[in-house]
Amino acid sequence: MTAITLYHNPRCSKSRATLALLEENEINPEIIYYLETPPSSDELKALLEKLDMNLEQIIRRGEPEFEELGLGDETLNEAIKLDLVCKHPRLIQRPIVVKGDKAIIGRPPEKVLELIGADT
Repeated sequence: MTAITLYHNPRCSKSRATLALLEENEINPEIIYYLETPPSSDELKALLEKLDMNLEQIIRRGEPEFEELGLGDETLNEAIKLDLVCKHPRLIQRPIVVKGDKAIIGRPPEKVLELIGADT
């Protein structure tokens, strides 16, 4: 079985539900508490590639930091946005589940079944 990694925020109900769903399917993922250990720019780029998404698609626009940091400014350089998101990980959609070279955002949590289905 391919290892599963969960970028987890235990205060988030969707993240907790995703973890419970993984455990119900007898999967004990490696848990990364990304608010405590934020991804580096390179790690976030790799996650984006696995998600097949761009940075804009995983930014939580409803967080106060989004406005405070000016992330809605379309003229803001992509590298600067990436750096800001890494420094303010609450802006990252959650939870993110990684399996091999694929990843998925667990919203809704049942979406993770698409990713783990091949091994369960």
